[in-house]
Amino acid sequence: MKDNPQFDEKIREHTFDGIQEYDKKLPNWWLWTLWLSVVFAVGYWFWAHRWNIRPTQEQRYAQEYAKAHPEEAAAMEAKMLTDEELWALSKDMKLVMSGEKIFKSTCVSCHGADMKGGIGVNLVDADWKHGGKPTEIYNLVANGFLPKGMPAWGPQLGKKKVEQVVSFVLSKHSPDEPVKVVP
Repeated sequence: MKDNPQFDEKIREHTFDGIQEYDKKLPNWWLWTLWLSVVFAVGYWFWAHRWNIRPTQEQRYAQEYAKAHPEEAAAMEAKMLTDEELWALSKDMKLVMSGEKIFKSTCVSCHGADMKGGIGVNLVDADWKHGGKPTEIYNLVANGFLPKGMPAWGPQLGKKKVEQVVSFVLSKHSPDEPVKVVP
């Protein structure tokens, strides 16, 4: 095979399995596409992963989940109340009365109408088995304690109603009352 002067193509000097190849240059459009792709990839990497201009995959998932399940997303985003905030809720008579209605419909069977116990523990004395701080009471009502038969009311009632029940229970106590944790 000889060089083809019409196309300015030269034959490579090596031979592989008896085959000779033309030494052909890549076309300019191909080279431009290659280098523009490299530049785009580097720019996209900085834009997407280094400068945090767009939301991450996890953030996009959380946004889509919040659109699909607004109640659950609001519950997950709701912050946990502090002891002081729960004590303040126990002074709001509207919340206390709502909590009393919920207590009468769900809790009376175990804790009694007078809240002095029965199957469940006494809720009006200073003795607490699982901690007497308002946040501990809230966690106990919301998450329950199955070894002693206390169901988790959080999934059934929701955050607001659990707050109302806790405000009702706390309305029977005062913040300066001594709390005795008994095993």
